[in-house]
Amino acid sequence: MNSVIGSHDLVLITIDTLRYDVARSLAEQGGTPVLAGLMPGGQWERRHAPGSFTFASHTAMFAGFLPTPDSQGPHPRLFAAQFAGSETTVGDTWVFDAPDMVTGLAKAGYHTVCIGGVGFFNKQSALGSVLPGMFAESHWSLEFGVTSPTSTRSQVHRAREVVAAQPADQRLFLFINVSALHQPNWFHLAGAAAEDGDTLASHAAALEYVDSELAGLFEALRRPTFVIICSDHGTAYGEGGYTGHRLGHEVVWTVPYTEFFLEAT
Repeated sequence: MNSVIGSHDLVLITIDTLRYDVARSLAEQGGTPVLAGLMPGGQWERRHAPGSFTFASHTAMFAGFLPTPDSQGPHPRLFAAQFAGSETTVGDTWVFDAPDMVTGLAKAGYHTVCIGGVGFFNKQSALGSVLPGMFAESHWSLEFGVTSPTSTRSQVHRAREVVAAQPADQRLFLFINVSALHQPNWFHLAGAAAEDGDTLASHAAALEYVDSELAGLFEALRRPTFVIICSDHGTAYGEGGYTGHRLGHEVVWTVPYTEFFLEAT
């Protein structure tokens, strides 16, 4: 990352609540062609989330603790705060002298932008202002939130405006928290009704929707860009008697991850 910081824009997209098994299955079946066409080998990496719900996971990720490969480590990290004795900080790690990588990137000359999704980014309360408050510029509206059937389209539209507004000599760190997978997601499944509730099928349909909308974002990224896409946690749909997340079940801790470069166009 030491050769990337300063020479590339950075984009971090968290697809909130996305399960690894659903993401992997859709990639294999051709259900997410946009993402599969960009991911190395067309497949997601299997990783472990740093938290079991949005606030905990994003707080860790912004400190440099992205989802961890599920094999035995230690696994070198892309980003790390200066911290004595860290076994995952190596020569290739970009080290920042700040409490979070957002502030670190700002110190390195990046304009930092947050496009929020779920409630922890809505800026409607003190808690909902913590994460977006790390950024120089932040955006949220009801159209970006979990109750909007067109949330990703609205988020991508705003992201395209942000990208277009950047001066040629200004590096950008763009973060997007995609809300479409978070409950409620039943309305993404054709023929479903509110009384049907959320299911694995509607979860998958929501990811197919997200995939189709993200194409517009990638088309707008015309400068050299390093992209990270991952989930912050999964969610349960009855496995082991559990529903939801903020609990220690395999479907919550296991998340998809990918990273790739986009060249200038």
